[in-house]
Amino acid sequence: MATKMRLMRMGKKKQPFYRVVIMEESKPRESSYVDLVGWYNPMKEGKVSFDETKVLKWLQNGAEPTDTVRSLLSKNGILKKFAEQKKQKNTN
Repeated sequence: MATKMRLMRMGKKKQPFYRVVIMEESKPRESSYVDLVGWYNPMKEGKVSFDETKVLKWLQNGAEPTDTVRSLLSKNGILKKFAEQKKQKNTN
């Protein structure tokens, strides 16, 4: 089961907000998800919230973020923490 960290569109017409979810790679955007790890609201100055422990756990388990989610994680410093954890794990 290949998993992806991707955005799931929610909200009304012309008022989107997105959940950041873990899904199987082959499922469509609006189907069921495995885990909810955060949300993104582009209508309110790009507000983003992540459950950092869940995100790091899923990244360690091999979940691949999409390009958009990768940029959101990078802006919040989570990818940097993941890289540091990976580096520490390799040096031990």
